[in-house]
Amino acid sequence: MHELEVKKIMAGVRSGKINVDEAVRKLKFVPFEDLGFAKVDHHRALRKGFPEVIFCQGKAKNQVVEIAKRLARNNSVILATRATEEMFTAVKKQIKNSQYNKISNTIIINQNKKIMKTGKILIASAGTSDMDVAEEAAVVAESMGNKVERIYDVGVAGLHRLLNNKKKIEDANVLIVVAGMDGVLPSVVSGIFGKPIIAVPTSVGYGASFKGIAPLLTMLNSCSPGVVVVNIDNGFGAGYFASMINK
Repeated sequence: MHELEVKKIMAGVRSGKINVDEAVRKLKFVPFEDLGFAKVDHHRALRKGFPEVIFCQGKAKNQVVEIAKRLARNNSVILATRATEEMFTAVKKQIKNSQYNKISNTIIINQNKKIMKTGKILIASAGTSDMDVAEEAAVVAESMGNKVERIYDVGVAGLHRLLNNKKKIEDANVLIVVAGMDGVLPSVVSGIFGKPIIAVPTSVGYGASFKGIAPLLTMLNSCSPGVVVVNIDNGFGAGYFASMINK
């Protein structure tokens, strides 16, 4: 529930269009609703500007469905990450306008569709193998109302591919740069372009990449200023933070 919605309810009570009981019904689950297995944070959108996001990994299918149903009662946008197709099918039976992104494994329920008129987030991935993490960041940023552009497979093994997208990069307010292997792409991009960069290390790579530890350390040790780093494979965190910067 957003601040604007609370104000509308209060204004409705003041004008007499909404009676007190109806206002209480609309507000009674603020700040959270206890389902036993989860405490659904209905107050999140009011505090943070975006509803609680469901992290599906480790949850049972019926738990994901129930949380999504409760969130959908009070929010126009619902997002679930690390979701399986089986979970999506179950959610779709209850919430008909649910959509599933197979690349990012995300469930999206978006009745808002409002996109910011100004500002753009650009997401670049070093390789095609990094697309799932990059796409998670893109879905999150789009769900939060941002215009998002993607350029995938532009890693340092062929730097001319990145430089061929100079105008797109220059037009963006903030960049999310996703890379596994050596993880050097964010530093390279930061050295060329004067944009805030959110670096996302992925677990893609051979043995000595240590499931993302190697690119994580490379990004944390970037000598080019203007780079911040999120956790390994954390496309969600990158997309969320980029949205905060863009707004």
